[in-house]
Amino acid sequence: MEYRKLHGTDLTVSALGFGVWTVGTTWWGVREESEGIRLLQRALDLGVTFFDTADTYASGYAEEILRKALAQRRDDIVIATKFGYDIYNNPERPGQQERPHDWSPQYLRKALEGSLKRLGTDRIDYYQLHNPRLDAIRKDDLWAELERARSEGLIRAYGTALGPALNERQIEEGIETLRLRRAPTQIIYNLLEQVLGEQILPVAEQEGVSILARVPHASGLLEGTMDENTTFEPGDHRNWRMTTNARKKAWLEDGLQKVRQLEAEFLEGRTIGQLAIQFALRSPMMASVIPNIYDEAGLENYAGTFSARALSDAEYARIQELYAANFGLQTNLIGETIQ
Repeated sequence: MEYRKLHGTDLTVSALGFGVWTVGTTWWGVREESEGIRLLQRALDLGVTFFDTADTYASGYAEEILRKALAQRRDDIVIATKFGYDIYNNPERPGQQERPHDWSPQYLRKALEGSLKRLGTDRIDYYQLHNPRLDAIRKDDLWAELERARSEGLIRAYGTALGPALNERQIEEGIETLRLRRAPTQIIYNLLEQVLGEQILPVAEQEGVSILARVPHASGLLEGTMDENTTFEPGDHRNWRMTTNARKKAWLEDGLQKVRQLEAEFLEGRTIGQLAIQFALRSPMMASVIPNIYDEAGLENYAGTFSARALSDAEYARIQELYAANFGLQTNLIGETIQ
């Protein structure tokens, strides 16, 4: 495993993170709690120390399962969670629809208290505004309250996690987080979807503040497990925005053509999933990537990234050449993948 400084904080995180939503919600299909606990514990055994969750995931259950799995090893892990969605006055909505936000300092305190209790801890290492817009990033009293909570030892550091879906408005949101707040930000970034990283990573380098990347495998396209006949379980959130079979078919065909070009050129000494992680970690300002981990095979594959053949400068340049040419395709549906 590799470990990197989360610049802008005093935290060090594993370069491979674990997004707890895959085991703490039913958005990726239904699984037994015991299976999720085993995966979380196995991840730590493999050197993963950075676990990213949120209070809104299954109305707090994705925080509770992290406590159940790893409470006895609290000092060995870095816990990141998120706040902002009002989970107390607004029930979970179908299809992963957004709940209303509450960015008041009073709600921050309520959310923080709830997360600490569910996580079974006396502090949160990295506390993130969950899918904020510019108004929240510019809300001085909210950030002042975060700083007060940090001074009290309830949180160690804070930043933003941008979303929910890939949207170019997040460029401004990410840059504002870095420049106005000098705080890290989490973005959607992978070798098929680079629009946010192209604009935000250079600013991160200028400001000396880290970035975190989620969905490094482009909603599964870069995991090496999809083909034209891939279907998702009824509860899998990737079904909810694929409004027609025709759209899903087009998305898969477009993406798989790109993936097959990558597989033809870059798989010597690594898997496609490992290549995707190596690419996302290319920038020294990228502290950690957070893939979607559903099973032990995927976890061990991704953990093996750091013993696989490294991505060379020439390979990176060639990937960027392919990306700039849209892999020779006339259409580009990858930017519409659901996140």
